[in-house]
Amino acid sequence: MKRARLLFLFVWMVVTAVQAVAAVPMPPFSLPAAVDGSVVTSEEYRGKAVLVTFFATWCPPCLQEIPTLKELHAKFQQRGFAVVALSVDEGGPDVVARLVRRAAINYPVLMADSVTTRNFGNVVAIPTSFLVNRHGHVVKKYPGFVPRVLLERDIAAIL
Repeated sequence: MKRARLLFLFVWMVVTAVQAVAAVPMPPFSLPAAVDGSVVTSEEYRGKAVLVTFFATWCPPCLQEIPTLKELHAKFQQRGFAVVALSVDEGGPDVVARLVRRAAINYPVLMADSVTTRNFGNVVAIPTSFLVNRHGHVVKKYPGFVPRVLLERDIAAIL
């Protein structure tokens, strides 16, 4: 029993240390919304857990994630969680706004710029998502399509 407690303590210390080292501040952003052009800033999410996802309207895996992102946003919103999508579409906000309306997206969809994609670590592949804790630190990066079960587990762990 004592050995099990010591093992648990050791594992907890390692995990805590890795998380502390791995967490970096979320880059600030100030971007226009695809639907109405209103400016949304990262400051609006202070104190909330956020999933920031880079996507494009022409990306099949990005489109495949939308139903899951809508469900997770609705499920965890009351607990201080939000999904924020950043579109890298070069066709402008009209194309993105059509997708938002057609897919009935319930979370903010913003138009990313080159500064924002660079500040998030030179996002070059989409979808790419970042999980940000309530302290404003990026705690996970998800390159590519992410299964719902993994996202749900990770979101629940930081709430």
